[in-house]
Amino acid sequence: MRVCLVASSRFPIAEPFAGGLEAHTAVLAAGLRRRGHAVTLFAAAGSAPSLGVAHLDLPAFEPSAAARADVGAPPEVWMREHHAYLDLMVRLAREGSRHFEVVHNNSLHHLPVAMAAALDLPLVTSLHTPPIAWLESAIALAPDGATFTAVSRRTADSWAHVASPTVVPNGVDTCRWTPGPGGPGAIWTGRLVPEKAPHLAIDAARSAGLPLVLAGPVHDVAYMETHVRPRLGDDVVYAGHLDTDRLVAAVGAARVALVTPEWDEPYGLVAAEAMACGTPVAALARGGLVDVVGTQGGRLAPPGDPEALVRSVREAAVLPRRQVRAHAVRHCSADRMIRRYERIYRDVTTGRRAA
Repeated sequence: MRVCLVASSRFPIAEPFAGGLEAHTAVLAAGLRRRGHAVTLFAAAGSAPSLGVAHLDLPAFEPSAAARADVGAPPEVWMREHHAYLDLMVRLAREGSRHFEVVHNNSLHHLPVAMAAALDLPLVTSLHTPPIAWLESAIALAPDGATFTAVSRRTADSWAHVASPTVVPNGVDTCRWTPGPGGPGAIWTGRLVPEKAPHLAIDAARSAGLPLVLAGPVHDVAYMETHVRPRLGDDVVYAGHLDTDRLVAAVGAARVALVTPEWDEPYGLVAAEAMACGTPVAALARGGLVDVVGTQGGRLAPPGDPEALVRSVREAAVLPRRQVRAHAVRHCSADRMIRRYERIYRDVTTGRRAA
């Protein structure tokens, strides 16, 4: 099929990935292309050319002095993103059906949803977050029968008041995230931001008597300097923002992976990546992590219970790595995800032709 895949205009789809959404988008685009689909990925400048990228242009926006004086003026980055998605949707409305059979909106922006009725081809929107106001308001403008997916059952349930998403869990490339030997210590991966709460992982690993490696981009410098860096030491090190090959090696060399969100994780891609390496997960039972980890991939602790989290670290650390890997291959593979999206693409295009 000819697929238009719409990604983030803020972060490029390239390694090292800015976050789980960018990593997921790369896996989806590459997997669809491997299965013979013609994919055009609309994404930020700097995205990997091998993914068939057409850039979401972000033209420089310089407001006038009069516009800057408006106390209600939105941030300039917001305006640039707005114009990038507006330009894309106008182009798709004019000529999209000549080039594509389906549009898959994998961004967090509201305009693709709000303007879906202007397209002469079906649009599928994946919901990657709990409900947010801009997307809720856009769904109110979406045509009847608009197609939504959600990355976990928990995420689908959270949107049930405005949409009826089909659950398509995210997936990881289990041919790239391969089994590792394990080791003596723990690892935490992800964006270093308050809602991911790596400081909780540091405290839990120390209490469990395990050295810890942190890896990921620093998206909140103040949080890093206030809550993370003072906790570093000989037994807790920050390895930096790693590409996938180095992450696979580091995660596979860990005894246990900690996932410690202070929000309801829509899915929990870092947990799936760890389990694909055979590394069991000790996680807080928030959002989609409950379904992703289950009982075979690790141990879950109730939020707000530091002692329970320490117990989950100790219990997860002794789980058989082969069992953990098998759980990931069965439930978290990219192939499983892509086959589900292919069925949805076929359903929506067949329905559009019939209509």
